[in-house]
Amino acid sequence: MSCQASDLALTTGIKTLVINSHSRDVHIDCLALVERLRPSIHPSICLSQSHHPSKHPSTATMAVRAWTYTHGGYPKALHLITLPADTTPLKPTEILVQAKAASINPVDAQLMGFPLWPYLPSSVIPANKGVGEDFSGVVLDAGKATPFKKGDEVLGLGPFLPGGTLQETIRLDTKLSVIVKKPADWSWEQAAALPLVWVTAQTTIDLVAPYVKNNKVAILGGSSSCGMYAVYIAKQRGWDVAATCSPPKTDFVRSMGADTTIDYTTPGFAKQVKAFAPDAVIDMVGGTDCLGLAKRYVTVVGDKTNRMSMGGRNIYFWNPQMLFRALAGRLGVGKSYTCVNLEFRPEFLEAILSLPKDKIVIDSTFGFDQVKDAFDRLNTGKTKGKVVVSIGSRP
Repeated sequence: MSCQASDLALTTGIKTLVINSHSRDVHIDCLALVERLRPSIHPSICLSQSHHPSKHPSTATMAVRAWTYTHGGYPKALHLITLPADTTPLKPTEILVQAKAASINPVDAQLMGFPLWPYLPSSVIPANKGVGEDFSGVVLDAGKATPFKKGDEVLGLGPFLPGGTLQETIRLDTKLSVIVKKPADWSWEQAAALPLVWVTAQTTIDLVAPYVKNNKVAILGGSSSCGMYAVYIAKQRGWDVAATCSPPKTDFVRSMGADTTIDYTTPGFAKQVKAFAPDAVIDMVGGTDCLGLAKRYVTVVGDKTNRMSMGGRNIYFWNPQMLFRALAGRLGVGKSYTCVNLEFRPEFLEAILSLPKDKIVIDSTFGFDQVKDAFDRLNTGKTKGKVVVSIGSRP
């Protein structure tokens, strides 16, 4: 994680982080930071709650293979481990899913490099944290307060921390996750490829919508996994869409709905974005080239351009320039700016069910034992669509 700071100190038993950046001190409550990083404690990866009750199907007494991470960054932090069976009953709002496929995202590799993991007690976050948020699979059992039943084929998105969808069975609280039934004609891999990137795209579109008065939006990173669906959704709303991408991906981005494509590798590409005169800019790649070019700027990445450092609203903690920019916009002394995380809203995921099957784009598929190869592919930054992991049943 790059803090873009000249001096870093940990004080008072890792409860406070002090970053000196260009003569400005920013004090961070580290425990509060972790709480912001995780919407909830997800029980599936905790060693004492990693599997399902013994009253469930025959797999109930089997140990569970799961990909987890500790600390030290990718690939050092990534491990395939075996978790003991969990015998605690499901809560009324929980479901147990036999995972069929999962997909990986840049945030998964970024979380592995979070520098505070070695210092946080297990009472705050488990040592072995789950990998992955997207999944598809079959419901093995369901609590009475859920809309699901045994045998339902589902897809969804679980919380980031402790997380864990790259495992053979997943225990999810439906109040803390977004889950829908899988269309019958979608493969497991297609279903697992969509939730996080689709919900992220929906989040950004929703945030810029009030500002799009002239039906013009620019999307930076139109060929990225989130960007391509932001392009698609924006076009479905009838907006005129300009998207940045590299020349080899121009046809692909246009096939997702872009009216105009801009080669971000050319010097001064921001001038072309400005000439398009967008009502709003959605940034899926990071950087500062296009700041101030529209009345509304929404980014999921922030100013950083390093793929392995974390994005999202948590950057406000260590980037005061971004924080001041956002505050200026809220106070009306600057243009509207916000750095966001995706919103776990059921209606966002439900909208996925109208997506044509030919718009589900998978870059590559790997086996469950090939997760490190899958991350190597993802980390090239040259994928087109999602990297998916197929989770087959053990004999």
